[in-house]
Amino acid sequence: MMKYALLLLALALVPFAATAQTPQAPAPAIAAGKPASTPLSPDDQAIVDRAVAYLEGLSTATGRFAQTDARGTVTEGTISLQRPGKARFEYDPPSGLLVVADGSLVSVLDRRLKTFDSTPEGATPLGLFLAGRIKLNGGVKVTRVTQRADGFSLTAEDPRKLTRGSITLDFTDRPLTLAGWTLVDPRGGMTRVRLTDFKPSSRLDSSLFVLRNPRPAIHTR
Repeated sequence: MMKYALLLLALALVPFAATAQTPQAPAPAIAAGKPASTPLSPDDQAIVDRAVAYLEGLSTATGRFAQTDARGTVTEGTISLQRPGKARFEYDPPSGLLVVADGSLVSVLDRRLKTFDSTPEGATPLGLFLAGRIKLNGGVKVTRVTQRADGFSLTAEDPRKLTRGSITLDFTDRPLTLAGWTLVDPRGGMTRVRLTDFKPSSRLDSSLFVLRNPRPAIHTR
Protein backbone atom coordinates (compact mmCIF):
# COMPACT_ATOMS: atom_id res chain seq x y z
CA MET A 1 0.00 0.00 0.00
CA MET A 2 2.90 2.35 0.65
CA LYS A 3 4.17 2.14 -2.94
CA TYR A 4 0.65 2.32 -4.29
CA ALA A 5 -0.07 5.54 -2.45
CA LEU A 6 3.01 7.26 -3.74
CA LEU A 7 2.68 6.46 -7.43
CA LEU A 8 -0.92 7.52 -7.43
CA LEU A 9 -0.28 10.86 -6.18
CA ALA A 10 -1.37 11.61 -7.13
CA LEU A 11 -1.00 11.57 -6.91
CA ALA A 12 0.22 6.61 -6.64
CA LEU A 13 2.41 3.82 -7.97
CA VAL A 14 0.26 1.02 -9.32
CA PRO A 15 -3.33 0.90 -10.56
CA PHE A 16 -6.11 0.97 -7.96
CA ALA A 17 -6.99 -2.63 -8.80
CA ALA A 18 -3.56 -3.86 -7.70
CA THR A 19 -4.11 -3.16 -4.01
CA ALA A 20 -5.58 -5.60 -1.50
CA GLN A 21 -6.29 -3.67 1.68
CA THR A 22 -9.02 -4.44 4.17
CA PRO A 23 -12.19 -2.46 3.34
CA GLN A 24 -12.54 0.73 5.32
CA ALA A 25 -15.20 3.41 5.36
CA PRO A 26 -14.38 6.60 3.41
CA ALA A 27 -13.38 9.58 5.52
CA PRO A 28 -15.94 12.35 6.05
CA ALA A 29 -13.94 14.75 3.87
CA ILE A 30 -14.40 12.41 0.92
CA ALA A 31 -17.95 11.34 1.69
CA ALA A 32 -19.10 14.95 2.02
CA GLY A 33 -20.07 17.00 -1.00
CA LYS A 34 -22.10 16.39 -4.12
CA PRO A 35 -22.89 12.89 -5.39
CA ALA A 36 -20.74 11.76 -8.30
CA SER A 37 -23.73 11.97 -10.68
CA THR A 38 -24.37 15.66 -9.96
CA PRO A 39 -22.70 18.10 -12.37
CA LEU A 40 -20.49 20.72 -10.78
CA SER A 41 -22.09 24.09 -10.18
CA PRO A 42 -20.53 27.20 -11.77
CA ASP A 43 -19.10 28.13 -8.36
CA ASP A 44 -17.55 24.68 -7.93
CA GLN A 45 -16.15 24.76 -11.46
CA ALA A 46 -14.55 28.11 -10.68
CA ILE A 47 -12.80 26.49 -7.70
CA VAL A 48 -11.57 23.64 -9.92
CA ASP A 49 -10.24 26.15 -12.46
CA ARG A 50 -8.45 28.01 -9.68
CA ALA A 51 -6.80 24.81 -8.45
CA VAL A 52 -5.70 23.84 -11.97
CA ALA A 53 -4.19 27.30 -12.55
CA TYR A 54 -2.25 26.97 -9.29
CA LEU A 55 -0.94 23.49 -10.13
CA GLU A 56 0.04 24.47 -13.66
CA GLY A 57 1.87 27.50 -12.30
CA LEU A 58 3.84 25.39 -9.83
CA SER A 59 7.16 24.72 -11.56
CA THR A 60 9.61 23.74 -8.80
CA ALA A 61 8.69 23.09 -5.18
CA THR A 62 9.93 21.22 -2.13
CA GLY A 63 8.48 20.20 1.20
CA ARG A 64 7.89 17.46 3.72
CA PHE A 65 5.21 14.78 3.66
CA ALA A 66 3.63 12.50 6.26
CA GLN A 67 1.85 9.42 4.93
CA THR A 68 -0.72 7.47 6.94
CA ASP A 69 -1.73 4.11 5.50
CA ALA A 70 -4.91 2.09 6.03
CA ARG A 71 -3.44 0.47 9.16
CA GLY A 72 -2.60 3.82 10.72
CA THR A 73 1.14 3.53 10.15
CA VAL A 74 2.78 6.93 9.63
CA THR A 75 5.90 7.41 7.52
CA GLU A 76 7.55 10.70 6.64
CA GLY A 77 9.88 12.02 4.00
CA THR A 78 10.85 14.79 1.59
CA ILE A 79 9.14 15.73 -1.68
CA SER A 80 10.82 17.56 -4.56
CA LEU A 81 8.80 18.64 -7.60
CA GLN A 82 9.84 19.97 -10.98
CA ARG A 83 6.98 20.30 -13.41
CA PRO A 84 6.43 19.22 -16.06
CA GLY A 85 7.19 15.59 -15.52
CA LYS A 86 9.50 15.23 -12.54
CA ALA A 87 9.07 14.42 -8.86
CA ARG A 88 11.00 12.74 -6.06
CA PHE A 89 9.63 11.21 -2.85
CA GLU A 90 12.37 10.19 -0.44
CA TYR A 91 11.25 8.42 2.73
CA ASP A 92 13.06 8.98 6.01
CA PRO A 93 14.90 6.04 7.62
CA PRO A 94 14.20 3.31 8.52
CA SER A 95 12.02 3.09 5.40
CA GLY A 96 13.98 2.02 2.37
CA LEU A 97 11.70 3.61 -0.24
CA LEU A 98 12.72 6.12 -2.89
CA VAL A 99 10.23 7.09 -5.64
CA VAL A 100 11.32 9.14 -8.66
CA ALA A 101 9.41 10.34 -11.71
CA ASP A 102 11.83 11.38 -14.46
CA GLY A 103 9.35 12.59 -17.08
CA SER A 104 9.00 9.17 -18.68
CA LEU A 105 9.00 6.52 -15.97
CA VAL A 106 8.04 6.38 -12.31
CA SER A 107 10.60 4.18 -10.54
CA VAL A 108 10.52 2.75 -7.03
CA LEU A 109 13.61 1.57 -5.21
CA ASP A 110 13.09 -0.36 -1.98
CA ARG A 111 16.49 -0.67 -0.37
CA ARG A 112 15.28 -2.95 2.42
CA LEU A 113 13.54 -5.45 0.14
CA LYS A 114 16.15 -4.96 -2.59
CA THR A 115 13.54 -4.44 -5.32
CA PHE A 116 13.33 -1.98 -8.18
CA ASP A 117 10.13 -1.29 -10.14
CA SER A 118 9.31 1.07 -13.02
CA THR A 119 5.94 2.13 -14.43
CA PRO A 120 5.25 4.45 -17.42
CA GLU A 121 4.47 7.84 -15.92
CA GLY A 122 1.56 8.38 -18.29
CA ALA A 123 -0.13 5.25 -16.93
CA THR A 124 -0.39 6.71 -13.43
CA PRO A 125 -2.37 9.60 -11.95
CA LEU A 126 1.04 11.04 -11.10
CA GLY A 127 1.47 11.63 -14.82
CA LEU A 128 -1.71 13.70 -14.86
CA PHE A 129 -0.53 15.82 -11.94
CA LEU A 130 2.92 16.39 -13.45
CA ALA A 131 1.71 17.18 -16.98
CA GLY A 132 2.44 20.62 -18.34
CA ARG A 133 -1.28 21.07 -18.92
CA ILE A 134 -3.54 19.51 -16.33
CA LYS A 135 -6.81 18.18 -17.74
CA LEU A 136 -9.59 17.33 -15.33
CA ASN A 137 -12.20 16.59 -17.97
CA GLY A 138 -10.61 13.62 -19.74
CA GLY A 139 -9.17 10.54 -18.09
CA VAL A 140 -9.89 12.03 -14.67
CA LYS A 141 -13.06 13.85 -13.67
CA VAL A 142 -13.69 15.97 -10.59
CA THR A 143 -16.83 14.59 -8.97
CA ARG A 144 -16.92 16.60 -5.75
CA VAL A 145 -15.86 20.00 -4.50
CA THR A 146 -15.91 20.30 -0.71
CA GLN A 147 -15.36 23.72 0.81
CA ARG A 148 -13.85 24.15 4.27
CA ALA A 149 -13.19 27.13 6.49
CA ASP A 150 -9.48 27.10 5.59
CA GLY A 151 -9.68 25.91 1.99
CA PHE A 152 -11.26 23.23 -0.20
CA SER A 153 -10.93 19.67 -1.50
CA LEU A 154 -11.39 18.19 -4.98
CA THR A 155 -12.32 14.53 -5.37
CA ALA A 156 -11.51 12.94 -8.73
CA GLU A 157 -12.29 9.57 -10.29
CA ASP A 158 -11.78 7.88 -13.66
CA PRO A 159 -15.18 8.12 -15.41
CA ARG A 160 -14.17 5.29 -17.77
CA LYS A 161 -13.51 3.05 -14.74
CA LEU A 162 -10.14 2.00 -16.16
CA THR A 163 -8.62 3.06 -12.85
CA ARG A 164 -10.88 2.35 -9.90
CA GLY A 165 -10.98 4.22 -6.62
CA SER A 166 -10.60 7.95 -6.04
CA ILE A 167 -8.14 10.66 -5.09
CA THR A 168 -8.97 13.80 -3.13
CA LEU A 169 -6.63 16.78 -3.35
CA ASP A 170 -6.68 19.16 -0.38
CA PHE A 171 -5.87 22.86 -0.70
CA THR A 172 -5.53 25.63 1.85
CA ASP A 173 -6.24 29.31 1.16
CA ARG A 174 -4.28 32.48 1.93
CA PRO A 175 -2.12 31.68 0.08
CA LEU A 176 -3.46 28.91 -2.13
CA THR A 177 -1.31 25.84 -1.42
CA LEU A 178 -1.55 22.10 -2.03
CA ALA A 179 -1.87 20.62 1.46
CA GLY A 180 -2.00 16.91 0.59
CA TRP A 181 -4.19 14.19 -0.83
CA THR A 182 -6.21 11.13 0.18
CA LEU A 183 -6.36 7.93 -1.88
CA VAL A 184 -9.17 5.38 -1.65
CA ASP A 185 -8.70 2.02 -3.39
CA PRO A 186 -11.56 -0.12 -4.81
CA ARG A 187 -11.88 -2.02 -1.51
CA GLY A 188 -12.14 1.15 0.56
CA GLY A 189 -8.56 1.12 1.84
CA MET A 190 -7.40 4.66 2.49
CA THR A 191 -4.02 6.37 2.44
CA ARG A 192 -3.52 10.00 3.46
CA VAL A 193 -0.57 12.20 2.57
CA ARG A 194 -0.15 15.56 4.29
CA LEU A 195 2.34 18.17 3.09
CA THR A 196 4.18 20.68 5.28
CA ASP A 197 6.46 23.53 4.23
CA PHE A 198 5.44 22.84 0.63
CA LYS A 199 6.45 25.91 -1.33
CA PRO A 200 8.15 27.05 -4.54
CA SER A 201 11.91 26.70 -4.54
CA SER A 202 14.87 27.74 -6.63
CA ARG A 203 16.15 25.55 -9.45
CA LEU A 204 16.57 21.95 -8.32
CA ASP A 205 19.52 19.71 -9.17
CA SER A 206 18.60 17.54 -12.16
CA SER A 207 20.23 14.52 -10.49
CA LEU A 208 17.35 14.42 -8.00
CA PHE A 209 15.10 13.10 -10.76
CA VAL A 210 17.33 10.29 -12.00
CA LEU A 211 16.87 6.81 -10.55
CA ARG A 212 18.39 3.73 -12.13
CA ASN A 213 18.47 0.17 -10.96
CA PRO A 214 21.58 0.24 -8.74
CA ARG A 215 22.06 -3.52 -8.97
CA PRO A 216 21.16 -5.20 -12.26
CA ALA A 217 20.97 -8.49 -10.39
CA ILE A 218 18.02 -7.20 -8.34
CA HIS A 219 14.79 -8.79 -9.46
CA THR A 220 12.74 -6.31 -11.55
CA ARG A 221 9.05 -7.01 -11.52
